[in-house]
Amino acid sequence: MSTMNISLPDNLKTFVDQQVSERGYGTSSEYVRELIRRDRDREQLRGLLMEGASTPPTEPIDDRYFENLRDRIQSRTKA
Repeated sequence: MSTMNISLPDNLKTFVDQQVSERGYGTSSEYVRELIRRDRDREQLRGLLMEGASTPPTEPIDDRYFENLRDRIQSRTKA
């Protein structure tokens, strides 16, 4: 694992320390790693949403579409 040192103003350091304490992180490094993972996941989700938004719909979105979607989900949970 690589090491990275960062400098924070006192108010941000205090905030990080509070988050570590209140949210059950063992260290400030754990907290920062979690923030980075969430940001990476957010970027991936944004990319998927943008990709989906740029493709044409394959079928109309109506009541029948949602009924089929519910049926597919229910069949997966029963398996």
